[in-house]
Amino acid sequence: MLSAESLKKIDREIAKYPADQKQSAVMSALAIAQDEKGWLANETMNFVAEYLGMPPIAVYEVASFYNMYNLQPVGRHKITVCTNLPCALSGSNDTATYLKKKLGIEFNQTTPDGKFTLKEGECFGACGDAPVLLVNNKRMCSFMSNEKIDQLLEELRK
Repeated sequence: MLSAESLKKIDREIAKYPADQKQSAVMSALAIAQDEKGWLANETMNFVAEYLGMPPIAVYEVASFYNMYNLQPVGRHKITVCTNLPCALSGSNDTATYLKKKLGIEFNQTTPDGKFTLKEGECFGACGDAPVLLVNNKRMCSFMSNEKIDQLLEELRK
């Protein structure tokens, strides 16, 4: 279900925990699986559950709780806007409105060309840097003015 390379990465994560606690690597295993597959289909989550020796429902609970996991296909670039209260007070709602207009989509939608998916997120732990965006769960972009958003979108379109 996953490549040998991904399984090797998961095994490295499992090795960080006591032998009887390998399910503790579930978040890392899901991130590795998502990096390979692009999103987490039920079959992928079932495979991770079996690999870690845990009930599938426990894996589903983790994957559905955190917004970093994609439970359906997303665009090539998933842009998540923090809309938690501190960020909202610092302009993230305006940032979200600007992004929606620029991309022509709402939250939880993907552009027709498949390049962008827009998501709403909760606290990224960077309230002082608001408005904050997270690109593909890995790249945090701070102090996002309209000009910086335009630059980011242009870069991601290339």
